[in-house]
Amino acid sequence: MERNETFERIIDGIVQEQYVVMDNFFSAEEVTVLKNGLLEVQAQQAFKKSAIGNRADEKIIEAIRGDYIFWLDEQTVTPASALFFKKVNELVAYLNATCFLGIAEKEFHYALYPEGTFYKRHLDVFQNDQRRRLSLVCYLNDENWLPEYGGELVIYKASGDVTVYPERGRVVIFDSQTLEHEVKPVHQKRYSITGWLKTR
Repeated sequence: MERNETFERIIDGIVQEQYVVMDNFFSAEEVTVLKNGLLEVQAQQAFKKSAIGNRADEKIIEAIRGDYIFWLDEQTVTPASALFFKKVNELVAYLNATCFLGIAEKEFHYALYPEGTFYKRHLDVFQNDQRRRLSLVCYLNDENWLPEYGGELVIYKASGDVTVYPERGRVVIFDSQTLEHEVKPVHQKRYSITGWLKTR
């Protein structure tokens, strides 16, 4: 397989630090397509209140999580979903070929955090389902996201907490099984695509 420097940087970050932050995973034009897809879903009022737990045991608890989501279906082809899944599938193929991770499934959704919402510290795997291997977040906010807008992702590591601001086009990938994290309270609408690469 031909070497891909972007994917190699992702692998290096995950192996060395258990996470990586990429500001060039999608081009500016691609981020616009992804954002437009989210805005179309919002215009159709198709977002649903998020829950905690997996789909077999979901509970809506606003004291823990306040975002709204819309699950993406790879079989429902839109310009945004086609672009997003093409790139993600290329990454999965590369990871499986070079790192033998055994990624066999994926699940992604648009996420909308209204002002005043948050997601308390948590881990992305369930007690009855350990298949999530890597978490991936792609931010679709406007340019120049300022610290006072809040909504930062905090990843908790033994070596020190990592704070990531949700700047437009930024992608964060991290180990789903070991890194607890949270979304701090949002003071301006916060948009993203969030999901997981899963083993069987």
